[in-house]
Amino acid sequence: MNSKLKKIYGNMEKEVDLIYIENGSTPDMNFFYLTGAESGLFEGCVALAYPDSLELVVSLLEEESGKKVKKDAMHIFKKKEERKEILKKKLNADRIGINGKDLSCDSYKKLKKITKAEIIDVSGALSKARLVKEKDEIEKIRKACKIVSEVCEEIKSYIQEGIKEYELSAELTYLMLKKGATEPAFTNICSFEENAAEPHYTAGNRVLKKGEYVLLDFGARYKRYVSDITRTFVFGKAETKKKEIYETVQKAQKIGLENIKAGEKGGNVHNAVENFINSTKYKGRFTHSLGHSIGLSVHDGYSLHPSFDLTLEENMIFTVEPGIYIPHYGGVRIEDDIVIKKDKVEVLTTAPKEFIEL
Repeated sequence: MNSKLKKIYGNMEKEVDLIYIENGSTPDMNFFYLTGAESGLFEGCVALAYPDSLELVVSLLEEESGKKVKKDAMHIFKKKEERKEILKKKLNADRIGINGKDLSCDSYKKLKKITKAEIIDVSGALSKARLVKEKDEIEKIRKACKIVSEVCEEIKSYIQEGIKEYELSAELTYLMLKKGATEPAFTNICSFEENAAEPHYTAGNRVLKKGEYVLLDFGARYKRYVSDITRTFVFGKAETKKKEIYETVQKAQKIGLENIKAGEKGGNVHNAVENFINSTKYKGRFTHSLGHSIGLSVHDGYSLHPSFDLTLEENMIFTVEPGIYIPHYGGVRIEDDIVIKKDKVEVLTTAPKEFIEL
């Protein structure tokens, strides 16, 4: 049996005859998880996942991309009506699983019209299967991490007085693509000084001045899998407070990395880091979870936070990214991607983390 199918069906709370994954105008990454397709958009295409086999319903437009997947069976349609007829035959079942998190309401209504089967949401089983990575997935993420680690070093030479946030962001994208990334994994965060206090800021026309924070949070997509890294620098001589905040975040991340291991609760790791930060003068300024799972998506379904009842396992991959954010002043975040081993972690992002004044 396909190992991914085995994981998915092994996590199922209710039995189904097959799982229906429709890749709509908004991509369902479960389609690419199941097929392993590295090229092609596959918009409007469907993966039918049985307990021991996988079939694809693919448009003529995506036929050549589909052939690269080389799965058990591939059904080609030219027109929507042909697609409908193929699915009517294939969905003659009693119980069909869907990814309720990503299937649109419109697609769900159309599905109900072509099958009398009981529709069951199996999105939880899909997410759990994707959480523990296989060897080939880890290697793709490792490559994506190598790209951003190298970019972290090279981007320093572009950080100059007078550069604007969006200009530096453009250089990040260029360097990632030059090193083999398919595309950025998400919209770059490139924030100077007070803008660094906004964790999900993107990039504006703020001009860099001496003594200011430069926070860069970016990721590369490689063969559909992603990395996610954050480094914070100070341009020029830093005042004492900036260095103090940085060193606090640095210690917080070290605590996080030391507490992550197979068998530990993800929420406990977050609490250890948050408790440390709250023991300093920056109490309450760590405003998000310690990290999130990555894979085909940047936020791949789970977080290192007490709101997730998650026991960590080997070969899960998470970000570890504590931060301190001071409104109207600035912020520091240090983020790395790690793969969990039996009693330790392997840090996949290797860019230096010492306090740097550029």
